[in-house]
Amino acid sequence: MFHFFRGHHRLHHEHHHHQRGGGGRGPKMFDSGAMRYVVLQLIADKPRHGYEIIKELETLTGGSYSPSPGAIYPLLSMLADMGHVDIVKDGNKKLYSVLADGLAFLDANRAMVDAYMARLSCSGGAEEGGDLRSLMHALKEAVISRGRGPRTTREQVDAIRAILKRATDDIINLS
Repeated sequence: MFHFFRGHHRLHHEHHHHQRGGGGRGPKMFDSGAMRYVVLQLIADKPRHGYEIIKELETLTGGSYSPSPGAIYPLLSMLADMGHVDIVKDGNKKLYSVLADGLAFLDANRAMVDAYMARLSCSGGAEEGGDLRSLMHALKEAVISRGRGPRTTREQVDAIRAILKRATDDIINLS
């Protein structure tokens, strides 16, 4: 019975997550259970700071996914509480390194870990020219910076509109 309520809450939360206005990070790439395997594997590969884990995940996905600190740091604390990672103060930062129990957990779940890592690397810009999401963001930034600049002319705005219209038509007409 409680499992039903937990599942209902999760679905309800995800529904609102997808409906909120701009500025969000978009849908989650991994749930927290899957992220545990990925983060632990990254730490097993080499000891890391939390920020380095966030940046490595962003790099592995070609910039299409960057977890928030609010997702990573509680996960790192949980991994420490489970006895999977050790935390050492490194100046103002914390350095996370894998412990024997963490390695045993990874070994016992090797197929799942490898599947999640493969999914992560496949989501990156493996295709020539980058992934679609990164390219769309780059296009948006170019349109905003060139279309709204202080020296932008009416002719430049009209040219941008024409380029976007042609690109939209070309994509729609792909066979």
